[in-house]
Amino acid sequence: MSDVDLPITPPSADVRQWAMFCHLSALLGLVMPLGHLLGPLVLWHLKREQDPFIDAQGKEALNFQISVTLAGFACFLLMFVLVGIVLFAALMVAVLILIILAAVRANEGKAYRYPLIWRPIR
Repeated sequence: MSDVDLPITPPSADVRQWAMFCHLSALLGLVMPLGHLLGPLVLWHLKREQDPFIDAQGKEALNFQISVTLAGFACFLLMFVLVGIVLFAALMVAVLILIILAAVRANEGKAYRYPLIWRPIR
């Protein structure tokens, strides 16, 4: 997402809050299977028409969770050679930190881009 895609006026408090919820909804994966994907997907789908900032941050959150799912699957396959256990633990710590960082930035009204992810949803 470039600066051209963002609105010139800063997002309202309500818009910033929904963008933050798009990122934090991935934590739903801690309590239900596939919640890390369903949370951002449902919020983005429901609120994407409300504001371009919510649309952009919802896509970013969903793309991140798709990438995390693929990385988690790779870690699972590598668990048979034991290195996957360490990689999976590192992945989960990084995911938690990045989700919190993204939520804070979105709540400040700043667009957040997760590093090193695949972005299938544009």
